[in-house]
Amino acid sequence: MRRLPIAGAILAVVGVLLGLAGPALAQEGGGGSTGASAGFVDVVKVSGLLDPVLLDFVSESIRTAESQGATSIVLQANSTGVVVSDSDLSALIDQIATATVPVDVWIGPSGSKLTGLSAQLVGVAKHLGMAPGTRVGDAGNLDNPYLDQRRLDLIRDRTLGADEARDLGITSFAAPTIGDFLVNLPGVQTREITQGDQTRREPLTQVRFGQLSLVAQLMHTVASPAVAYLLFIVGMALIVFELFTAGVGVAGVVGAGSLVLACYGLAVLPTTPWGVALLVASMIAFAIDVQTGVPRFWTGAGVVLFVAGSLTLYDGVSLSWITLLAGIVGVLLTFLAGMPSMVRTRFSTPTIGREWMIGEMGRAVTTVSPDGVVQIREALWRAYTNRATPIEELDRVRVIGIEGLVLEVEPEAGAARDYRERRPKKGGPADA
Repeated sequence: MRRLPIAGAILAVVGVLLGLAGPALAQEGGGGSTGASAGFVDVVKVSGLLDPVLLDFVSESIRTAESQGATSIVLQANSTGVVVSDSDLSALIDQIATATVPVDVWIGPSGSKLTGLSAQLVGVAKHLGMAPGTRVGDAGNLDNPYLDQRRLDLIRDRTLGADEARDLGITSFAAPTIGDFLVNLPGVQTREITQGDQTRREPLTQVRFGQLSLVAQLMHTVASPAVAYLLFIVGMALIVFELFTAGVGVAGVVGAGSLVLACYGLAVLPTTPWGVALLVASMIAFAIDVQTGVPRFWTGAGVVLFVAGSLTLYDGVSLSWITLLAGIVGVLLTFLAGMPSMVRTRFSTPTIGREWMIGEMGRAVTTVSPDGVVQIREALWRAYTNRATPIEELDRVRVIGIEGLVLEVEPEAGAARDYRERRPKKGGPADA
């Protein structure tokens, strides 16, 4: 029973010693409680065009930092423009300017840019830092009373590198890395550490990195010009491919999904209606010759329409030559080689499963003299006639034979014999 008072005395002594040591540990910054008392900084990555998804993310991050008592919020920027309205961008500027938490901007890492209307963030940031090899400028004009127009005038119609911006007093201090930027922010607690012959500072203040959710990241990616363009043409090409295959397969499902995502991206981006119309028309033109199995006039028309649509799809946003090359070359290979080969392979068997077409009535889409195109049950086919009299466009025709992908037809009126009489009689020679 005497052990209890002894144990209590030992615990009391330990408690006193810990109480005396606590302030010393806190002063050195080595205790766990120091990080909590030093607060935290939120770093928010602003990458790509400032679209509704990214704008909402930045706005929500500022509100969260305010409600949780952050020391600062840093926007790590790499953006070349905005695809939101001026009023929405101005509302974000208002929120940054009136926030209870300082909002700072760091352009990095090396190779990053903050250009276009995205550069208006420079006019409202409390502190600005730039990594070497970055650029800022071409800010344009935005009517907002909170913007520092003196600072924006220096970058309104030109871009500057990190050294030029420092010499003009646009940046607050040198910040090669995000860590160098953070340790120089007011309110961020730091300590010095020595590694070899070098002494540097590191933050005691906790740093939290925020990023878009998986779904938000997907929608933000889809809303980039290159991705939306490629998804749109891939989706349409797969739908055309599905039209010439039996049933609904993987190509149709993937194509439909690509089109849905592409339509969202095109709706967010500054898309021109005539650009979309030209791309859709090009796919229709390609499909006509895919049906006939041989690239002809409509393939050439499709190429012209597709190139024109690709070059005029966006207003104020340009596609890189790599993206354009990938799209144009990919479509050409698909419709000049891939699709015709697929159709020929599909229908390469003589007439198995297509005997029902013998005797079918249709109409001539073009003049058949002796070759042309006919429509049978809403489908277009290459056709020829062995009659001396050509079949005029829109005339009624009858199918009398099939050779591979080509139908043999005759006019509805004026045929010498009914198609059934042309078949060989059982056990005898064929009629002449």
